[in-house]
Parts: sequence; structure tokens; C-alpha cells
Amino acid sequence: MKMMLVVLLAVCLNSALAAKLGVVQTEGGLVEGESIRMSLFRTVDVFKGVPFADVPGKWEKPKPHPGWDGVLRATKYRDRCLQVTLLQTKTHGSENCLYLNIFVPQGLSLSTNLPVMVYLFGGAFLLGASNDVAILGDSLYDGKELADRGDVIVVTVNYRVGTLGFLSTGDDRLPGNYGLWDQHAAISWIRRNIAAFGGHPDNLTIFGQSAGAASVSYQMISPYSKGLFRRAISQCGVALSPWALQRNPLKVTKKIARKVGCSNTNVDEMIACLKDSNPVDLTLAGKIDVLLILGKGVVMDLLELAPVIDGDFIPNEPSELFHNAAQFDYLAGINSMDGHLFAGVDVPSINLGNANTTADHVKGLLAGLTKEKGDAAIPSAFSVYSTHWGSFPPPDVVKKTATDIETDFLFLVPTQAALQLHTNYSSGARTYSYLFNMKTRIPGFPWWVEANHAEDLQYLFGKPFATPLGYAPRHRDLSQYMISYWTNFAKTGDPNSGNRRVPVPWPPFTRNHHPYLIINNNMSKSSVRCEPPPPPLLETSYVSYFISLFLPLRLFSPEILLDFKADTCIHTHPPTHPPARTHARTHTRTHAHTYTRTHTHTHTHK
Repeated sequence: MKMMLVVLLAVCLNSALAAKLGVVQTEGGLVEGESIRMSLFRTVDVFKGVPFADVPGKWEKPKPHPGWDGVLRATKYRDRCLQVTLLQTKTHGSENCLYLNIFVPQGLSLSTNLPVMVYLFGGAFLLGASNDVAILGDSLYDGKELADRGDVIVVTVNYRVGTLGFLSTGDDRLPGNYGLWDQHAAISWIRRNIAAFGGHPDNLTIFGQSAGAASVSYQMISPYSKGLFRRAISQCGVALSPWALQRNPLKVTKKIARKVGCSNTNVDEMIACLKDSNPVDLTLAGKIDVLLILGKGVVMDLLELAPVIDGDFIPNEPSELFHNAAQFDYLAGINSMDGHLFAGVDVPSINLGNANTTADHVKGLLAGLTKEKGDAAIPSAFSVYSTHWGSFPPPDVVKKTATDIETDFLFLVPTQAALQLHTNYSSGARTYSYLFNMKTRIPGFPWWVEANHAEDLQYLFGKPFATPLGYAPRHRDLSQYMISYWTNFAKTGDPNSGNRRVPVPWPPFTRNHHPYLIINNNMSKSSVRCEPPPPPLLETSYVSYFISLFLPLRLFSPEILLDFKADTCIHTHPPTHPPARTHARTHTRTHAHTYTRTHTHTHTHK
């Protein structure tokens, strides 16, 4: 009976003392959300569907919202921006879509001056939303757990995607990058209004995954972002990624014009016709037809609607704009098998247990990815990836090789190059590199598959805590590690410093020293890698080789190669020939000139 009274008293005190923002004054008007209880003395105030800009005109920059009368009840997510569905057969969403969602953690007193983390979703610049992907009834991007456990304000934002977000003629008539302008407008609105929600406007961190990660990179290097935010995190994508920039936008626009029945012989007439076309038809015209290239090409070639060099938001080659990012602390990394989902489309046999993946399959994949350099690149690249095969390579080794190729080309090498450029220009800002490596939870894939594209998000957003029955204790350990590192970084610019304990100190990435942190549930001092003890996924000599291979593709600046050669992590100079690669199911130690990918039976490391 006494215990019952104690519990009732605690509940009464909690109800009486729990903080709640209530009605908040924004520049557009009054807004009221709802308070969600997280624990006995912790709540999160949630504001869903807060407008940050007016309904955008077709292929126009976002405009300020005119405001509203009365109190806006912000308790429901608003429509995503008009886009194709995942199966690419129809559309959903609305043109009235420029809304954001705010998650504010509260204790017994109202929070003030909290760091703010602004999330930009991924989806190949073609689909996605601020409340995308339901996980056991809730959005994957629901920010309550991250906000509560990290003691930060989390904001998720919508932006235009697909045809309406990224169509361009490559000139002033239809410059493109409307989705990037939406993101910029959202970040600007947050900076102007977040103090009313208890946030610190001078302590904003933008973070994103895949196309959202590349968007983060673009926001960093745009001349319009000076002083707008303080820190940035790119998870599995950067502006240098080959899929993140469209170099022939007029060709893409003419193709879409044909699909909606517009003549494309005269550009001005074509644009006028496109502007009169039905938004749904335009959106469907930008869909990806994966069946056209299944096993016949590379899926990257289908990602046609993307940012462009517009002479304005992106005034020059992305690799030439990193001086604009010198002010921002930067944390970036990839998942160990980011390329697996893409390799499964380009080389379908890798996921079929009874199907062989041959050397010709691997050569075909390399040919598709390096075709801009011509056939000369294929023997050199194939040598890098097949040296360890031997005369009769096991089927799984060849299949993993296809995944490695996609991971390296689409994610690893561009990310390492972006980190190097950032630290080259940094004026006191800090840089950090990581590799997320956790066994996949996606059913049906082969035993050797590790961290797929986007598998890090469930841990960062705290799903193992929100839906505990769907996860094991090791998943909650990993989730807490990521939340601690990410929110410490948002608070201080250092993932080790803040009010959240971390399992392993994370050293910074500097111009001449390139350590990276392997993130999984089993972290120790060996999680910090630099030299080639297994697994040297980010070995400097290998990255420098690939940067030199891709220089003619204009993905990277020549000075990056020189900086990688100066890395003191590897105590020798990189080789003049491609470094060898080896695969093994047990840990091995290799010479500094050898690039080794190691796969283990436990799958906790790579």
C-alpha cells in the first residue's frame, strides 16, 4: 500500500511539474504541438507540420509564408512533396509541402539554449519525406528518442524532389536546385525561430543520409550558407559522389519533355509547355525504370534528376567550393556495404545463392562505372579487385567484390575526398571520419552482407529503444553509442565532448593524419583505425589510387591526391601501381601497400 502511494505521489508530482511549451509564437503566427511522455520526468514537445515557406511556384525558389490567424494545431504530419511511389507506378504527395517537424526535449523545467539538429532525408533526390518510412507504426525519422536521449532539439524538413525539385536546362531559364533552395529556406527559418522553442540559433547542426547527406555537403559549400549553421554530418553521401551531380541537365529535361508531350526543339517553347503540364504527369516522367538496366547497366545512370552547377547556389565544380565550408565542423562516413543494394540491381546474381557471379560480371560493372574514362580504366581497376581471387575464387568472394566496387565508387572514395578537402581549407573547424559496420537486419540477404545503405538510421533515431521488442540489447548499445557521438558533436564540435559518455575516444581527421572510427555494438580501442591492421577499409594508398583513377572524370581536384600521399597514418609512400586487395574470412595483417577487406563470421567487424 505504501509503495502504491509513493507511485501515485510521483505521478502527481510529475504531472504538476513536467515542463511543456504550450503555444509558441513564430514569425508566421502562433503554433501549438503536443507533449509526449518519454519517462517519469521527461517529455518531448512535438510540433508537426509547421510551415517554413509558402506553396512553391513550379520551378521557383521558395517564398516566405504569409502567416496564419489564430493558433495552428501542429499535431499531424503534412503531405510530402509530390513524388513517385517506391514502386514508381503512381504518385503521392502535394505541391503544398514545405513543412517541418520539431522535437523539443523537456525535463522538470523548460529547456533553453539547446543545440539543434536539422535532418535532411535521403531518397536519390527522387523521393522521401520528413516523416518517411513507418517502422512498427512510427516514422523512421521520428525525432523523439534522439531528442530525449541526446538532449538536443531535432527538426526534420520536407523539400521538393524529382522533376519538380531538380529539373534544369543548365542555364538561367530553368536553373534547377529548387530542392536545395527549399532546404536553405528551412534552415534559415529554423535559425530565425528556434529560440522560441528553446533552441540556440547559433548552434545548429545539419545532418542527412544518402541524397540528404549530399545535400548537407552542398549546403556547406554554397556561398549562401555563411554563418547559417555551425556543424554538419554526412552519412553515406557527399557533393562529390558521382550520383549527386547532373552534368547534362538539358538532355534530361528534353527527355522528360518528350514524355509529357512537349516539343523540345526550341528550349523556350519547351519550358513554356513544361510549365503548363500537369504536375503529376511531370513527376511520373521522372521515374526510374529499373527493369531497363537490371543486369544490363548500372543503376547510377538512372539517377538523372539531381543538383546541377547553376552559377548561383552551386556556382562552380563542387570540389572547387570547399573553401566555403572552412567554418563548419564536419563529420562524415559510410556504411561498410553501402553499395550492396545497388550492386544487387547491377549484378543480380550476387544475392542468388545458386547463381554464379563471374569475372565478366565484375568487368561489366567496372565498365559501366568508369565508362567516361573509356576501356583503359577496366584492366587497371579489375586488377585491383581481383588480385586476391586466385585461380578458383569462391563464389562469395566474387559476389562481395561487386559490392565492394559499388561501395567504393559511389560512397567511400568521394567521402574520403570530401573529408580531405574540408580539412585542407579548415580554419579551426574539426573533421571526423567513420565506418558504420553492423550486420544487416534485412532478411533474405546472403550471410556475408553487413551494413547496407541506410541501415545506420534506425540506430541513430533510437528505434531499438522506441520498439524494444524488435531489437536485442546489442542493438540498444549501438543506438546509444551513435546518439552519444552525434549529439556530443552537435553540442561541441567534438564527438567525445558533451554530456554523453562514449565507448571509445574518436580522434580527428587532419590534413596529414586520417584515422577513422569503426562503429558497431562491439567497440574497443581497436575500433580506431589508421594503419592497415584488419580491416583497413579506408587505407590511404588505396584511396589515393582511386582518386588518381577518377581524376579525368572531374570528380576530384588534383591536389587531393597529393594530400593523401602525405598521410602519416601509413608510414610509407603509396605505391605507384594499384594496391592489391585481399579477402579473407579471418582477420589478417597486411603490409601498408596492401588494401585488404576482411570479412568475419561474427559480422561485427569488417
